[in-house]
Formats: sequence, C-alpha cells, structure tokens
Amino acid sequence: MRKPRDYDAELKGLEAKAKELKSRKVQQLGELVIATGADAFSADELAGALIVLAETTDTGKREAWAKRGAAFFQRRSRRSQKRADRNAKSTPAQSSGTQPASGDNGAA
Repeated sequence: MRKPRDYDAELKGLEAKAKELKSRKVQQLGELVIATGADAFSADELAGALIVLAETTDTGKREAWAKRGAAFFQRRSRRSQKRADRNAKSTPAQSSGTQPASGDNGAA
C-alpha cells in the first residue's frame, strides 16, 4: 500500500519557498535602487516615478528604457570583470599556505 501524502507539510514547504523568493526579490530590488543611485530620491519621488513607468504604454519608450537598462548591467559586469582581472594581476599567487592568512608577517 502507498504511503499517504502529507498535503499540509507540502503546502507549508511551498509557502516557505514562496516567502523566501519574495524576500529575495525585495532584496534585489533594493540593491537595484542603490546601484542605480535612485536611493538619493525620497520614497515619494521614487514611487511616483515607478507609477509613471508602470502606467506607460508607449512601447517605444519602454524599449528605450530596456536598452538603457541592459547597457547599465553590461557596464557593471565589465567593470567588475576588469576589477577582478586587475586584482588577479596585482595579487601575487600564494603558495599552499606558506603565507599567513591575516596578512601579518609576525613582525611586532
């Protein structure tokens, strides 16, 4: 005989996952606001701008905004990639554990 499904436990699991996803979405939106510099606006100004954005039906404007957003993310990824390359070139390779992790050479 088959084991009966625990629908309550499955539902609780799905609710927890949905809550986690919503929390991650809110965090990412906050990070986006900060990354774009929009955190300098008041909450009222930011809400007003987002309402105008949501109400806009002009596909030309929306496409232009989408292109500008894509360019923003491409610039950011190139910048972080260049920084990583620069750090890799300037940081000497450490041999297997011969240098202290704290960066302290033991000199007092």
